[in-house]
Amino acid sequence: MSMRSKRNYDITALQRGLRLLHLFSESPRGLSAKQVAIAARLPVSTVHRFLANLVTAGFLNRDGEGIHHLGIACFSIGQAAAGQLDIRRLSLPYLRELNQQTRETIHLTVRHGLAAVYVEKLDSPEPLRIHSRIGASVPLYCTAVGKVMLAYMPSDEQNRILPELDLKRVTPNSVGNLQELKTELFRVRKNGYASDLEEHELHIRCVAAPIWDHTGNVQSSVSITAPSIRMPVTRLRQLAPLIQAAGLQISAELGYQPAASVAVSAARRNGKATAHLGRMAV
Repeated sequence: MSMRSKRNYDITALQRGLRLLHLFSESPRGLSAKQVAIAARLPVSTVHRFLANLVTAGFLNRDGEGIHHLGIACFSIGQAAAGQLDIRRLSLPYLRELNQQTRETIHLTVRHGLAAVYVEKLDSPEPLRIHSRIGASVPLYCTAVGKVMLAYMPSDEQNRILPELDLKRVTPNSVGNLQELKTELFRVRKNGYASDLEEHELHIRCVAAPIWDHTGNVQSSVSITAPSIRMPVTRLRQLAPLIQAAGLQISAELGYQPAASVAVSAARRNGKATAHLGRMAV
């Protein structure tokens, strides 16, 4: 029997246009046609035609100085995509509960390549709060949400990913080399949660826990973030069981079935978290 070759449905112009559009998600200040051409390694005349079509369709805006920004069409599609993410929909009740109990900012993140992307955020009701936005991406190696995902990767994937990370000290507290990161990831697995002690931004601290999907993989995480003045290490450790319990509850909603011992341990941690709730809220 003869084998038919697999059809190739790639449309070169469409693929190129989508790649150009993706450049703007990483450039909040916008890009000129020349900057896009350099980044995409394309002739400026070709880039001009793509950009003009994207502007006409509403995917880009062009200001009077020739700088292009993402347009309303991207926003509309992004909002629709966020609303359709099962993990976002299933997580919301638990995120709201965490927000009410801790009065701190709650993030839900998913992994995208070498970064973690915020797909949901519930703000702290306190006057002093942290600044972040849905759709923003943060590094994996110097954030609690990212370290959780790195720590729970299968070993072969972790061995492949870690050398690809651009390890630089974003703050004096960031890990600066691969050995430091491996030591930190071992600690995360041992504790069952990750912390960010002003490693990504000064004066900001965070504690995060893994979320397992139905296959048992960790591609997302949940976190509590607060100004360091409200998040001493003692409070961060008190909040850890609460965020771990939320991570397991969300995981169960996604179809994850942990071993009985893990479930019992989580229930015990959740009970302790509830007992300490009054002391944790600020």
